[in-house]
Amino acid sequence: MDRRIIAATQLVLIFPAAIFLAAVVARHLQMLQFTQEIVTWYSVRYWTLWVLLIGLPFAALFNGCIVLLLNSNDGTDEGQIAKQPFAAIRTQLPIRIIAAATLAAGLILVVVVLHMLAN
Repeated sequence: MDRRIIAATQLVLIFPAAIFLAAVVARHLQMLQFTQEIVTWYSVRYWTLWVLLIGLPFAALFNGCIVLLLNSNDGTDEGQIAKQPFAAIRTQLPIRIIAAATLAAGLILVVVVLHMLAN
């Protein structure tokens, strides 16, 4: 599958949880007024915890780990990358997005699970 599609899918999977966590942080900092509405929307629907805050980030984490493990032996030549740095940036950008989204998904899951254990 094309790496750009996987990178976009990763970002879509973590977007709802990232919006919620950003709203929680902004609410505590009293930065924006509509953040309370976002937090309330998530809290009154029980399925949002399981689907949007656990299921989708877990899918992103699982998918990202598999893609990164399969990509670790893709046979790229470092000499070729040194000769054509702009081509390397273009080809490596989706992998970096996938890695960042995988890390973000893992961090989101840690925050959500720690919050669940605290309550």
